[in-house]
Amino acid sequence: MKLNRINAFRIRGALCAAALAATGAAAEPVLIETARGPVEAPAGAARVVVFDMAALDTIDALGVQPVGVPEKVFIPFLEEAAAGAQSVGTLFEPDFEAVAALEPDLIVVGGRSAAQFEALAAIAPAIDMTIGDDTLLADARARLDAYGALFGRQEKAAELAAALDAEVAAVREAVAGRGDALIVLTNGPKVTAYGPGSRFDWIHSALGIEPAIADVEAATHGEAISFEFIHQANPDWLLVVDRAGAIGEAAASARETLDNPLVAETTAWKNDQVVYLDASPIYIAGGGVRSLGQTLGEIGAAFAE
Repeated sequence: MKLNRINAFRIRGALCAAALAATGAAAEPVLIETARGPVEAPAGAARVVVFDMAALDTIDALGVQPVGVPEKVFIPFLEEAAAGAQSVGTLFEPDFEAVAALEPDLIVVGGRSAAQFEALAAIAPAIDMTIGDDTLLADARARLDAYGALFGRQEKAAELAAALDAEVAAVREAVAGRGDALIVLTNGPKVTAYGPGSRFDWIHSALGIEPAIADVEAATHGEAISFEFIHQANPDWLLVVDRAGAIGEAAASARETLDNPLVAETTAWKNDQVVYLDASPIYIAGGGVRSLGQTLGEIGAAFAE
């Protein structure tokens, strides 16, 4: 049944493309960088379906309104964009019929939705804009440039890029000489750590914050750790991401979980240098231009105090 449905989508997509070409409505393609290499994508797409929160963040910042987005966007500043679009399933499970009914000119996937690329590409032209873990900042800039070219918003993209570069420079200055840091993620009572090479590598590599532990396992959900691990690492700073809070699950908060006698003996805790980052932007939309700006602002403000 799924194969027949995808074949039907292919036929429908081909007919739509032929109709656009016949009327001269199809825009000239533009060559952009994607996670799967250089791709010629339709420029000036008017009907865009987005299945990636970092992509939605940046596209919305450029002033482009998608016609379709996942049913949950998790981030308050993306609610307006979501309200102006149709729900098309979830990041992991698209509603293929809903997508096809929107007759999109372009579908954007990335990260959590990248596995659905082939199935969605059977409906309309699709691009995979996944942002790498240890290349996050460079990829975020590249995606910003690509979206600017795709939607004819190069001037706005350049403005956003300049602001992002300035924020990175300011944070690098603020953190210089302020000590090392351990990045942890809580999920209710569970705690994992992230270091170089992980999804949060850019905090170390791009901002110049020395890792308290250099050999943390670079797993997708971090290396499971104990409170003894944090105590022994004794970081100058603890940067904390609350996963349950990011996805709206009812669980113990990061503040509750880390309120532990062993953690309380660390330099970070004693010096009030535990930074609870707004979790949704960094965890759900990491690499989105506004999400990055928000996280940078939080880190910069904490280290500048």
